[in-house]
Amino acid sequence: MSSSATHRAVQVTEPGGDLSLVRVDAREPGPGQVRVTVEACGVCHSDQLITAGHLPGTTFPVTPGHEIAGRIDAIGGDVAGWSAGDRVAVGWYGGSCGHCDACREGDGILCPELQVPGVAYAGGFADSVVVPAVALAAVPDELTAVEAAPLACAGVTVYNALRRSSARPGDTVAILGLGGLGHLGVQFAAKMGFDTVAMARGPEKASLAHQLGAARYIDTAAENMAGALQAQGGAKVVLATVTNATAMSRTIDGLGRRGELIVVGVDMEALDITPLQLVGAARRVRGHASGIAVDTQDTMRFAARNGVRAWTEEVPLEEAGAAFQKMLSGRARFRMVLTTGN
Repeated sequence: MSSSATHRAVQVTEPGGDLSLVRVDAREPGPGQVRVTVEACGVCHSDQLITAGHLPGTTFPVTPGHEIAGRIDAIGGDVAGWSAGDRVAVGWYGGSCGHCDACREGDGILCPELQVPGVAYAGGFADSVVVPAVALAAVPDELTAVEAAPLACAGVTVYNALRRSSARPGDTVAILGLGGLGHLGVQFAAKMGFDTVAMARGPEKASLAHQLGAARYIDTAAENMAGALQAQGGAKVVLATVTNATAMSRTIDGLGRRGELIVVGVDMEALDITPLQLVGAARRVRGHASGIAVDTQDTMRFAARNGVRAWTEEVPLEEAGAAFQKMLSGRARFRMVLTTGN
């Protein structure tokens, strides 16, 4: 691809604006960077934060997309360990400073200079993207690009949260929500050997929960979540994938001793939890944010070997606007993935 070449990209020209397909100049990778030919890119709810201009540092026009899967087609200087043609994925972690305390401790996802594709640079709703080499995760041969893309954000978020939790195989782990994050959370929890409980609204989701690997299902519209969990001995972990602070708060009393509520769904409302609820059983509440590139790589390797797959709907890049709206409406089952045909 020459420096004068152009490629397709989806852009939003102003905060909250529509997604439009345009042609832009292709970039050459600089030192420490690679260019990736995008084959698939997932549509994540966090893309709405970017296109609305809510994340600091976002400039318009913006090209969103941070669930990227494709192949390296060009390599800049000072890049080692990667070759043209390598299959790679890039997620919410799109690079970091490398010199702060968080980065030096291997915790670059919490770097104050974290680079998110679509914010720090043009994202993956395009034919190609230039990214820092540190953001690359190798894609296993067993996964297609469409299967790999959602694992770079949704997948690593739930897998990494579970493996870094206090739960051990055999412990009761409850997944709150059966959407884009939750349907992956149930699969990962079951394959990791946890006694997996799925919790969502409506009796009609019971069969889905069991199909995904849950041992039990709690209908949150008909049952008291805390009571139902305590009837099973209390949960060691509740992984909250919903974007509803009220629903999260109602799970606290369902935690067993030293149980933990791990929040991965984002809501601007406050949690309604008393100190007594926490102190009485030594419970804790914490948030979890995605993971660095090696975490994404671990997620994909585990998924490939254990049969965990995102349920996806494929849409061509030209129909990105429609895919974005379907995701926002909650009608996606369960991850919308844009394909480029590359």
